[in-house]
Amino acid sequence: MPLDAFHTTDMSRKAMKAEMLDAETERELAYAWRDRRDEAALHRLITAYMRLAISMAARYKRYGASMSDLIQEAGLGLMKAADKFDPDRGVRFSTYAVWWIKASVQDYVMRNWSMVRTGSTSSQKSLFFNMRRVQARFEREAMARGDELDGHQLREMIAHEIGVPLRDVEMMEGRLSGSDFSLNATQSTEDDGREWIDTIEDDGARGDELVEKDHDLGALRGWLGEALARLNERERFIVRERKLRDEPRTLESLGLELGLSKERVRQLEAAAYVKMRRDLERHGTEVQNLLA
Repeated sequence: MPLDAFHTTDMSRKAMKAEMLDAETERELAYAWRDRRDEAALHRLITAYMRLAISMAARYKRYGASMSDLIQEAGLGLMKAADKFDPDRGVRFSTYAVWWIKASVQDYVMRNWSMVRTGSTSSQKSLFFNMRRVQARFEREAMARGDELDGHQLREMIAHEIGVPLRDVEMMEGRLSGSDFSLNATQSTEDDGREWIDTIEDDGARGDELVEKDHDLGALRGWLGEALARLNERERFIVRERKLRDEPRTLESLGLELGLSKERVRQLEAAAYVKMRRDLERHGTEVQNLLA
């Protein structure tokens, strides 16, 4: 999709007029692209969610880049999401795409931010997004205690808090002290105006991985709950007390409560796990993949 062929206003207007896809149509288009490389299906999927890409791009227009460039980067992220999207996961495409769009736009902003052109490692990115906020917190806490922190001590604390080498903190401190732009400057002239650094999102784990992980964990919890529900009352009680409590109970204490020997409780516990394992095996390789 040649994003640079359209004027920003024209793209926004066309995006707002694009169709809204229901879940079933979205899934069919995703299958058509993944399985048959149907370009018409890809174009329809991209066009339908271009409004999402434009909306996210607009959040970063204060960072100096032109809106047309931000939209182009957001569109590239959208196309990456479409290419990597797996409809079998059961996640809506918009939920998955938002992370790819955000990553693409943020990378573009950082590449074009003069202060961080050489800040490409993960520790440097983490420092860029978090250093000033962490430093301000330490300084406030020290002031409240009546302590004074020297520069070296403060840099060591920042390095430990963010989990980066001390030398990276020292290097980033020099870059952040330059005159390009102050991330602690407020967006307005009012005293309580929001700082620019508050508009930058933390560079944490990859979003698509978090979406897939949350979906997989939800599915696994559901299957485990079903397997547990199929046990008889005594077996469920033993499994809950042995595995689901913060402090698991001993076989001996359960035996005293149930009027059984310690060995009999162990046998019942083992039998319950066998039943649950057989129940989970109905889901085939999906369970194995989640537990791998």
